[in-house]
Amino acid sequence: MKKERYHLLDGIRGIALLSIIAYHGMYDLVELYGVPADWFWKTPGYLWQQGSCYIFILVSGFCWRFGSAPFRRGGIIFLWGLVITAVTTLVVPSQQVLFGILTFLGTAMILMTGLSKICDKIPAMVGFFLSFLLFFVTRNINKHLWGFESIILGEVPEFLYQGIGMTFLGFPAAGFRSSDYFSLFPWLFLYLCGYFLYGITMQIPSMQKLLRCRMKGLSTLGRYSLPIYLIHQPLLMGIFEIIRLTF
Repeated sequence: MKKERYHLLDGIRGIALLSIIAYHGMYDLVELYGVPADWFWKTPGYLWQQGSCYIFILVSGFCWRFGSAPFRRGGIIFLWGLVITAVTTLVVPSQQVLFGILTFLGTAMILMTGLSKICDKIPAMVGFFLSFLLFFVTRNINKHLWGFESIILGEVPEFLYQGIGMTFLGFPAAGFRSSDYFSLFPWLFLYLCGYFLYGITMQIPSMQKLLRCRMKGLSTLGRYSLPIYLIHQPLLMGIFEIIRLTF
């Protein structure tokens, strides 16, 4: 039996994908081509980047149950993350990507094949609020702090910040740099928020009906988000180079 497709989720993913592509385009213009835009490094640019990624990760967690062979799909996405790391390291080392969004999403999908058995024993509402609380508390661990953004709850012990393994978990070692860094924590907790949100939403018939709504163009874009994500940066760079050489 063919599983039903909830087109609204594809549409939301498509919106987030367009926003990420636009953000990366602006990043290239400012960082690589010297286009002046002070606002980009301040609160507006930060909110743009964070909002896009929040939506993308939440939707990914929500959709974990869809499709088949999540372990295999996670492995494929993880490998593509490694490809991006290799390409950026060799071609544009100044913009090297270590532990980027694809590496995180692939890891989360793989881990959920085991974690789902535990999570499914927890009431969806309880699981959502626990995951949100853990995300709130750990959001700043990349900065050596407990808390969420400007809400500081304390300092994380310094001994945790050493080695590549701890950097992967969310405790970046001294000197670590990546142009796209999504460590396992805190982002796994946001992914879990999406996972439990599925359990909450699917208990409401009207929400299921809403999720079947199609967003023309955007739903198609979201359905093919992985290949589009993989090609968007080389395509942007190619366009910008053509413009630079032409004008």
